[in-house]
Amino acid sequence: MNASQNTPPPGPGPLSAPGTTGPGVFALGGTVTVPRLGFGAMQLPGRWSGPAGDTEKAVAVTRRAVELGVRYIDTAAFYFSPTHRANDLLREALFPYAQDVVIATKVGPLRDETGEMYAEARPDQLRAEVERNLEDLRVDTLDLVHLRVGRLGAGIADSLGERFEVLAALREEGLIRQLGVSNVTSGQLAEARSIAPVVAVQNRFGVRDQTDAALVDICADAGIAYMPFFALGGGHTALDSEEMRTVAARHGATEHQVALAWGLARSPSIVQIPGTASLAHLEQNMAAGQLDLDEEDMDLLGRRG
Repeated sequence: MNASQNTPPPGPGPLSAPGTTGPGVFALGGTVTVPRLGFGAMQLPGRWSGPAGDTEKAVAVTRRAVELGVRYIDTAAFYFSPTHRANDLLREALFPYAQDVVIATKVGPLRDETGEMYAEARPDQLRAEVERNLEDLRVDTLDLVHLRVGRLGAGIADSLGERFEVLAALREEGLIRQLGVSNVTSGQLAEARSIAPVVAVQNRFGVRDQTDAALVDICADAGIAYMPFFALGGGHTALDSEEMRTVAARHGATEHQVALAWGLARSPSIVQIPGTASLAHLEQNMAAGQLDLDEEDMDLLGRRG
């Protein structure tokens, strides 16, 4: 078991808000407590189409993340470059895993060896995808598995029920501890919750891309963790703006640090999972957990919802 079952709080959800002492913590499903500043493994293998990743650097970054307090790591078997795979790098860096480190993965998109995401896994293909992650990470049970809806860009509004039922059954078998969804609408989240408990949502959201604001608040009200992808833009949304520069200068921080701190301040349910293959960037990202944005900062940057 690579995630400790801490003493449950009175209910699921956030245990503390961000502030000067750090990013706060969140209780996944009310049982497993993690700091609200985690780590995403997508960049560890290098770019999907090249250049090649660097094993030594990737392992060093992963180990340093845990040294700096990361206890939630986001990965997927479909995170790979022509030469490296994220799950392999995590296993090399951290196996055997510490009891208090949660490793979450995703299933859904199918990606061939050329790097193309060519389809979504059918219900009858999901068990094999879960077993692939189990084998790659060398664990008997996956701490958290998200059902990712859609492949690239926007998700799809179709029912996810049949596929989520498969993951719920695998949870009952003991292959998965907790379930999440990714790239979903509020309707799809409700559908998933009607099938089995959902402890986390992983959708696109950030200071410059607040389209999902209503779902962020739905998650907060329900005690569900909201884990933004592309919180730093991801090459899709530029962070640079006069407002971002003003707040960054006020705190002696970078715009990336402000973006991470904004999410932590925006909702007590947000768990940030920035990824990097650079030790310097990792240190900067983790320092964002100490950045305390005030009401003036938040009003200037904007917070929908």
